[in-house]
Amino acid sequence: MYAWIWRKLPFGLPGKLIGSLMLATATVALLWYVVFPWAEPLLPFDDVQVEQPAGEPGGGPAGGDPDLPGDDDAPVGDEHDLPYDTDRNNTPPPTPDR
Repeated sequence: MYAWIWRKLPFGLPGKLIGSLMLATATVALLWYVVFPWAEPLLPFDDVQVEQPAGEPGGGPAGGDPDLPGDDDAPVGDEHDLPYDTDRNNTPPPTPDR
């Protein structure tokens, strides 16, 4: 197919190069402005369903039951502590034979 297109493009090598670029640009523009917008509603990329318990914006129990643990009960910094040091690289340096 590409050889057939190349043979049918006029005006020698410069015309074939310019014609090829124009065909490629037209194909990309057709896909970008016509095909992709048409296909976007059919694709499931934006089909996200997140349910929040008890209907509160942040989730959690309705009414703020004090017997249930929440963000107020967690010590600051303990929730996201990493089990490794982030200040330095713990990887040994590479050896010359690698």
